[in-house]
Amino acid sequence: MKKLVIVGAIALSLIASGAMAQGTLRLLTWKGYAPAKLVKDFEAKTGIDVKITYSNNEEMIAKLRATRGAGFDLAQPSQDRISFVQQKFPVYQPMDYSRVNTGQLVTSMVDAVKKNSSVDGKGYAVPFCYGTTGMIVNKKNAPEANDWSDLWNPKYAGKISYRLKRPLLIATAFGMGEDPFALYDDIDAYRALMKRVEKTLIDGKKYVKNYWTSGDTQVAIIKSGDADVISGWDGKGWTLHEENPDIDFIAPKSGALGWIDTFAIPAKSKNLDAAYKWINFMLEPENAAYFTNQEGYGTASAGALAFLDDKIKANFSRSFPPADLDNIKWHPPVPAGFEKIESKVLDRIKAAK
Repeated sequence: MKKLVIVGAIALSLIASGAMAQGTLRLLTWKGYAPAKLVKDFEAKTGIDVKITYSNNEEMIAKLRATRGAGFDLAQPSQDRISFVQQKFPVYQPMDYSRVNTGQLVTSMVDAVKKNSSVDGKGYAVPFCYGTTGMIVNKKNAPEANDWSDLWNPKYAGKISYRLKRPLLIATAFGMGEDPFALYDDIDAYRALMKRVEKTLIDGKKYVKNYWTSGDTQVAIIKSGDADVISGWDGKGWTLHEENPDIDFIAPKSGALGWIDTFAIPAKSKNLDAAYKWINFMLEPENAAYFTNQEGYGTASAGALAFLDDKIKANFSRSFPPADLDNIKWHPPVPAGFEKIESKVLDRIKAAK
């Protein structure tokens, strides 16, 4: 009887401290996505231990496919790597959005991820963080450049640069007033659109100074004055702005292109409570802002802006006021056969004189 009393007292003590029966959150994520401070705060707040496995999209798919969705309670795939995987290998379970505090999130991002991760009418993910491709412009030399169409504008002849990869084809379509993503269910219409994109870029090739191939080269090209209007990544543009206020990243008026990394729950998660608690915790404005201050990526937390470091806050405020944030064109999953079409278009553009 005495032993039972002691055991009961210990159990009550553990429950009172929040450490009883909380278990472990097995998190499959990217490096940097679970900052040590936030892990420590979460564990102290919930009594849940966080066990982290670092990965990337390809490895996440391989690990979850090998176990049929077992071994982890929460994963963080990119939004365009979910639906096609789920259709082939059902490694995730539908998201219970009633357990997510969507009221603290950017509505347009939630809607985009629901749509782009959907299988049989059910959404499989919640947005976490994002990054974008847009324009990096020397505003002193090209004050009116504000859209993708300026990448083939004769006004900036000899001062244009971009990366000749598939995002350029998508951007060009939007700059032409077309919506390429709306044609993802019609391969013939998409092929015809890519032919129009090809003609636009070949006709405008004479205005292009050069192509950039990496983050370093995009910075060097505009920093040296070789180009005033280039396609580029948000973080690179903001770094350049810090050095030279004349140069900045802008969201094209027809929409920046964006990627989103998400939260998705594996099919055989053993701790759903921990998974949903982590999602809501990481997207609380102050916690989301801490992540952004550390890593530089924006998050889906609508209130995070107020808690960002002044310099980072200024970057997001300049480049992404609410209307531009809601106008980001989020990359959906690419249908089978489309990248082959795009590859041939890129080859012909490269070969054109």
